[in-house]
Amino acid sequence: MNQEEKYTQMTTTPIPKLICSLAVPTIISMLVTSFYNMADTFFVGKLDTQSTAAVGVAFSIMAIIQAVGFFFGHGSGNYISRKLGSKEFDEAETMAANGFFLSFFSGILIALLGIIFINPLSVALGSTPTILPYTRKYLSIILLGAPFMTSSLVLNNQLRFQGRASLAMVGIVIGAVLNIVLDPILIFGFQMGISGAAVATITSQLCSFLLLVILVSKGGSIVIRFKNLNINLHFIKEIFRGGIPSLCRQGLGSIAVIFLNHAAGLHGDAAIAGMSIVNRITMFANSALIGFGQGFQPVCGFNYGAKLYSRVREGFYFCVKYAFVFLLFISLLCGIFAPDIVALFRKEDAKVIETGTVALRLQCITFPLNAWIVMSNMMLQSIGKALKASIVAGARQGYFFIPLILILPYCFGLLGVQMTQAVSDVCTLILSIPLSLSVLKEMKE
Repeated sequence: MNQEEKYTQMTTTPIPKLICSLAVPTIISMLVTSFYNMADTFFVGKLDTQSTAAVGVAFSIMAIIQAVGFFFGHGSGNYISRKLGSKEFDEAETMAANGFFLSFFSGILIALLGIIFINPLSVALGSTPTILPYTRKYLSIILLGAPFMTSSLVLNNQLRFQGRASLAMVGIVIGAVLNIVLDPILIFGFQMGISGAAVATITSQLCSFLLLVILVSKGGSIVIRFKNLNINLHFIKEIFRGGIPSLCRQGLGSIAVIFLNHAAGLHGDAAIAGMSIVNRITMFANSALIGFGQGFQPVCGFNYGAKLYSRVREGFYFCVKYAFVFLLFISLLCGIFAPDIVALFRKEDAKVIETGTVALRLQCITFPLNAWIVMSNMMLQSIGKALKASIVAGARQGYFFIPLILILPYCFGLLGVQMTQAVSDVCTLILSIPLSLSVLKEMKE
């Protein structure tokens, strides 16, 4: 399918059918990616509480690396989508090269700085003295994969914003499956412990990277060429415009986890491990929501670029409605079976299960609110409303979460740690409603 045929498909196919066709591969991709993020926690949880906590502590760095990848991926992808919608194909090709190469260079910089400052970094992330050796061992390997992780996320998102979600899914899913297979082999078979989990992760990232590079050259997608690299103020500004909401969401999310680890650390290693497990569980559930929203984003970008605003509005409300029903079902399920779900990761430690159960049930109460929050963020980001998108993106795990994680534990102890995310969700919904409604009204008029 060439670019003209893709334009026709994206601007004429009925909205529900179009979003679902694009959302299915992105949901699968997000779920599998989230599942392999959980795989490290699951298999390392069979070792000891300190290793489980160390993986949770190191997740902040993983989130920062992913934030950089999403920043360049969404920043370039949103621009590419709008330019394809307005049939400016040369501009789209130049942005594709800029997004890819800038993300790869940024990944190299992260790896170098992280390895040089590995000890103070591990402590800053929330490692206690007993967890520190495990965190240092895990991170020193994980950081080597930073360039491949950032640039893989860029390729994945650029393909998705071109309406080629199936190709994007293949590259990510194969790497994720490889990670899941390698985890038990390296951790237990080769007796590498927590280092085996890290090696499995960076191996899978390298394979995803290589596969996506091959897939980008297939099927009429925009091919990444070094000759198209043209770093100038215009393209950097557009990357910031489309990518800063993702950087706020992911970056502040990683900072929030650091604050969470420090707050939970006052109650022992088991509290850190319990909250880390809950983070992975909710991230897994949230990944399906994000995947659904990512099916909406190219539809939103294409049709906004083509000035078909009624289709953008229709897509937004369609996604909010069905996402809310899905999250309500998931919340009921997780609320009822919370102890059993947490025990899957660390059944040998009753304190971990107790801490995680309360936190998970509290988050289930407000989890359905994310249907409006996430879809609002994705719509605002896709149509270039960078300021409003950044406000919504950074609120849930940033502007509200960080002050709350400092205040609530002081007032309520461990319960304050466990309830922070739920309170933050309510505050974020109240903030996001007027921001998104104003834009929807503007498009209607």
